[in-house]
Amino acid sequence: MKYVIMIGGVISGLGKGITTASIGRILQSRGYRVTAIKIDPYLNCDAGTINPFEHGEIFVTDDGGEIDLDMGHYERFLDVNLTKKHNITTGQIYGEVIRKERKGDYLGQTVQIIPHVTDLIKSRIRQVASESDAEICLVEVGGTVGDIESMPFIEAMRQLSLEEKHEDVAFVHLTLVPILDVVGEQKTKPTQHSVKQLLAAGISPDILICRSKIPLSENAKRKISLFCNVPERAVISAHDVGNVYRLPLLLDEEGLGDLLVERLCLENRGKNISQWKKVVEQMDSATKVVKIAMVGKYIRFPDTYLSINEALKHAAGANNCKVEIDWIDAEQLRTNEDLDRLRSYDGVLVPGGFGQRGSEGKIAAIKHAREHSIPFLGLCFGFQLAVVEFARSIGLKGANSTELDPKTNHPVIDLLPEQKKVLEMGGTMRLGSHEIRIERGSLAFRIYGKERISERHRHRYEVNPKYIGRLERKGLRFSGKSMDGKRMEIIELPGHKFFLATQFHPEFKSRPGKPAPVFDAFIKASLARANSWKVK
Repeated sequence: MKYVIMIGGVISGLGKGITTASIGRILQSRGYRVTAIKIDPYLNCDAGTINPFEHGEIFVTDDGGEIDLDMGHYERFLDVNLTKKHNITTGQIYGEVIRKERKGDYLGQTVQIIPHVTDLIKSRIRQVASESDAEICLVEVGGTVGDIESMPFIEAMRQLSLEEKHEDVAFVHLTLVPILDVVGEQKTKPTQHSVKQLLAAGISPDILICRSKIPLSENAKRKISLFCNVPERAVISAHDVGNVYRLPLLLDEEGLGDLLVERLCLENRGKNISQWKKVVEQMDSATKVVKIAMVGKYIRFPDTYLSINEALKHAAGANNCKVEIDWIDAEQLRTNEDLDRLRSYDGVLVPGGFGQRGSEGKIAAIKHAREHSIPFLGLCFGFQLAVVEFARSIGLKGANSTELDPKTNHPVIDLLPEQKKVLEMGGTMRLGSHEIRIERGSLAFRIYGKERISERHRHRYEVNPKYIGRLERKGLRFSGKSMDGKRMEIIELPGHKFFLATQFHPEFKSRPGKPAPVFDAFIKASLARANSWKVK
């Protein structure tokens, strides 16, 4: 097993996840099987209970893992399905160490960070790597070098490199090279200091990837090489790109692929990145534009809806167009004038979420889309609110979800039966992949082209079975259901140009060049609306 370990420096938010995923795509283009592990140094056991404003989207794996959004980058770039084991947090490690100590597994030893915590970290990494059938394992250490939280993990990585053969472990350090407006010069000092901190931790980086607004100058590369004791060809420029899927191409052009093959003593299996390049070029060359209104409550932090944004881009690229997403604050949709703005869009999307805030604005947006034949897509909470809106439209006054109004006279959305005795928040929702049966002759069947699908879920509430018959008689079609028929998974409105909502999250399985079918259909409908305007 070969290991490529990514450690960040200077500041957080430089794009370690995308860069790690790009490295994986480059190695795949060289014919190697790759897997990836994300280390999150926070004390949470997983990302499931973290506020989206704090940490962005919660990505869900097939086996129900609730993980940092970087896991989504790995799956999209590598086109693989990872598991909850591919995410390691401080909470998980410390919890396991404490459980072992209580059981007496340490046989009276004084339990310490070294060796007990670091040994467990290394054991987890090796286990995941060996079980993945990969040849190269990427390990991204969250945070930045120098953070207290990251220290045990960085120390474990140092030990791993000592225990493995030199040619089996490569360290990549991602840093920042800013430009001061006053002097207009690329400043290398932050990178120098970051490398010094890494050296102080006992790790000498093999490759430096330097984030900057513009390509690194030759002078900056020489200076970084000299002061950081890294060959100049191993100082890689990672300047801003308009399309993140272009990053593997950029890094490969900088020679990163050749460097990794050389450093890890890999055999030359050739190189084929043409298909990836074709997908990226198609996304970038499109001239048509569809405008989508994303009606949510976390609009100040777009990373909250990252997988949805990317799924829309994937679908747009596959349909030779670009997507322009406007985030609309659901709380601001109060008047008819506010809602009339939605008519200027080619499609309306209401994403997942939780809680009362903004829910009535989302319901109003759904109603507006339904009444004015604007293509509509609802996801998870958006699915539930679409059911609420339809119920109100057929005379069920005050219909609501018991999550939003426990005393509603018409609880068309209610807590899942198995959730009623759940006391803990973390990892207790209906999570991960579940199979769904689709009715023939429905819009959903035309979209998927088959009766049986598997999609990922993250919810506690569902359509109340007591209301299903009444809603169906009034025209709402439940075209997708759980395999036992008890849970409603897809709704649609026959006669509407495009009105579809899913209890599941199709965005988590979307890939560049392989858009999620639901998003592909939504973009097609939105593009048809955009084209109809031009005809008029």
